[in-house]
This record gives sequence, structure tokens and C-alpha cells, in this order.
Amino acid sequence: MPRLMEWKQLISARRLGKEDASRPLPERRTEFQRDYDRLIFSAPFRRMQNKTQVFPLPGSIFVHNRLTHSLEVSSVGRSLGTDVAAELLRRRPDSAESHLRAIGAIVSAACLAHDMGNPPFGHSGERAIRSYFAEGKGSALRTRHMPEGDGLTQAEWDDIIHFDGNANTFRLLTHRFEGRRPGGFVMTYSTLAAVVKYPHCSSLAGPKSKFGFFEAERPDYEKIAAVLGIPETERRGGLPVYARHPLVYLVEAADDICYEIMDIEDAHKLRILSDRDTKDLLLAFFSPEEQKRLHSAYHYETDMNDQIGYLRSCVINALESACVAVFCDAEDDILAGRFEGSLIDHLPQRLLSAYRACEEMARGRIYCCKEVTDIDLAGYHIIYTLLDLMTDAVLSPEKAYSSLLLGQVSPQYRLRAPRLYDRIMGVLDYLSGMTDVYALDLYRKINGHSLPMV
Repeated sequence: MPRLMEWKQLISARRLGKEDASRPLPERRTEFQRDYDRLIFSAPFRRMQNKTQVFPLPGSIFVHNRLTHSLEVSSVGRSLGTDVAAELLRRRPDSAESHLRAIGAIVSAACLAHDMGNPPFGHSGERAIRSYFAEGKGSALRTRHMPEGDGLTQAEWDDIIHFDGNANTFRLLTHRFEGRRPGGFVMTYSTLAAVVKYPHCSSLAGPKSKFGFFEAERPDYEKIAAVLGIPETERRGGLPVYARHPLVYLVEAADDICYEIMDIEDAHKLRILSDRDTKDLLLAFFSPEEQKRLHSAYHYETDMNDQIGYLRSCVINALESACVAVFCDAEDDILAGRFEGSLIDHLPQRLLSAYRACEEMARGRIYCCKEVTDIDLAGYHIIYTLLDLMTDAVLSPEKAYSSLLLGQVSPQYRLRAPRLYDRIMGVLDYLSGMTDVYALDLYRKINGHSLPMV
């Protein structure tokens, strides 16, 4: 199969919402660097400092939250993108594809944004939202009698019962909230496409509830795909599945590297993993000869956390270099839309085996530990309670309590929209934008467990 995508078309500075207003700017930043700056100074990005990554928000020991995780992913993503661009240009020195040099900036910006749509309480927040509508009280919406034309289509219902942070990130970046400008964050097409990890709609989400865009944002993604030359690879039930934008593989690899390795380091800091277990996991990424060299480099460090930190940095560097090689070797397959799996799946055997060992340790010792499951339980109960009240409010806004509750919410969320789908999505916009602390505080106030200070 010949190449279906071309770098020159895939790397575009066109901005969503300002397609007809592009003009040279009197500054040295590239358009993709402007994407990065626009994200890092935004309120949704700042709010991630109070959103759970895996472990509860810190007490005496600081572990990762969504913000620190995203910054680290962006750093690794910049290295991946910069190294891939340099290697691709090295392999074809006569090429005039200077636009490839923008890859590092695009990947870095996409990595910075990749978790901005996640709700409070980590992945348990996503599961709680899905569960509420699929099997909780929210399931009654599917059969509730509504005025003519105000019911939910199957595609809209699929959006709700498969709610996913990846699709919500694309919505957050592109949606025109009430009173906001067209195009949302007005990001470049390439940065937006690099965020969409699962380029198909919610009706094709499958058992893992993974998809790339809600029904409301489907036209935006289709427009971006058409301009960038991202083709459909197949159709399922008459619905298109698109090829990934090639840079999605680099964003995904940066995320995979950071969360897997950093979760191991956080678990060591919290004493969930012993010194020996942690060092064994990290040293397994290297040959015996490399392990001896590493030992000679860190043996003088007496602080065990510093030793683990040094090994962690070496592992990230090894994984980053290997993923660059995998991407460049598979460039033709990636551009043809036939590359299967992630870059991590194609690592050399030693690195892949060591990575899988970290995954197994995370499943068996980290993600099921009490600190994490406590967050799951609390998150479910808080989100269920808030969804119950907010959903009832948008269904019956004439009630006294509903009117009081809706009056507390910013008008940017369309909680009084004519259509039920838009009202429910407005509730999810409001809820998913909350920090853990805000959601907990609102839950306590609603239940009368705390009162505002006078």
C-alpha cells in the first residue's frame, strides 16, 4: 500500500475557528509554540494541579498529579518529536521537508493538553460517569418521555455511556462554550489531530469505552481530517474509522513512558514498593554490562531516592531512544495507516519485557492498593451525588432547588439549552472541569456538611 498521508499536508498551522484570518505575526514564536503557550497559561491547565493522577493528592510526600504528569509527558514528547524530525531529515538529506522540524513543538503541545479533559478523581471519575448513565439512575434518561425532538439519538446516548477523557479533551479544546469565541482554544489543526488517540466516534468505542470525539465535535474532526489528509481506514456499521495522525504515536509513547515509570517511582516513595523491588524493575531495562556501568555511576549516592531517580531517568532515556527508532523504521507503515499497536508494543525484547514487568507490578501492587481504591470509592460516591442533582436540575429547572443549583453554575455551560443532549453535555462539561478539591467541597455543601464562611 502506498503512503496515504504526507508530512507537508499533515503539518499545518491553520487554526480552528480562524481559518480565514491567518496572517504572518510579528513575533519569533512558531504557531505550534503559540499552541503550547496558550495551553500552559489557561485555567483548565492550571486546574490539573488539583486533579488526581493515580495516588491521592499529597500529604507529607509529594506524588504526581495531572499537572506534573502532563508537564513531564510534554518534556518527553518534545524529545521524541525533535529526535524523530532530526532522524527523518538525516535519512533523506536532500529533502526539502523543513516543516518536519516543527514535530517537536507539535508533540510537546499535544502532550501538554492530552489529559485536560479528564474529570476529578483520576480514571475512577471516568468510570463513575459512565456507570451512572449506563447502570445507575441516569439510565432512566434513555426511556424517559421527552417532548418531540428532545430525546437522545443512539449516537448521543453512546457519547454519554462511554464518556472518555480523551474525547472530552478534544471537546474542551474545540467547543464554543457560551460567550466564548468560535474554535474554543483556536488551536492549530495539527496539534488538535495529534491529541486524538482513537479517531472514531463513541458508537465504535467498544468495551473499553475509548473513542476520539463526541457527536457534537464530529464535524470539527472531520474537517480537520479532510484538510490534513487523514484517510478513513475502514467502516464499521457504516461509521468511519480514521487513520491516526502519525504524531499521535509519539504523544501516546510519551504518556506510556511517563505514567508507567513514574508510577513505579511514586510507589517507591510511598513505600508500596521496596528499594530492592524498585531497583530490580528499573535495572531490568539494561544488559548486565550496562547495569555495571550504571552502578558505578550512582553507587556514591547514599540517598536511595536519588539512586531510584537516576535509574528512572536512564530508563526514560532508553525508552525514548528506542521509540524514536521504532517510529522512523515504521514511517511508511504509519503514513499508510497500517501500523498496528503502539510504539511500546514494538520495542526490542529486553525493553519490552522490562516494561511489561512494570505493568504487571502496577496492576498487582499499585493500582489495587488501599490509597488508590479509597479514591475510587470516594470519587464514585461524590460524582454519583453531583450527577444526580445536576441531571435532575436540568430536567426540571422550574423546581425551586433546581433553580438555586443552576444559578450557582457559570453561564458558559449550556444547562438551559433547548435540547436534552446539550444540557447533559453541559452537566458533564461542568463536572469534568472540577478539581478533586472543588468537587469534594461542593459535595459537602450540598449535603450540609459544611457551610460558607460569613
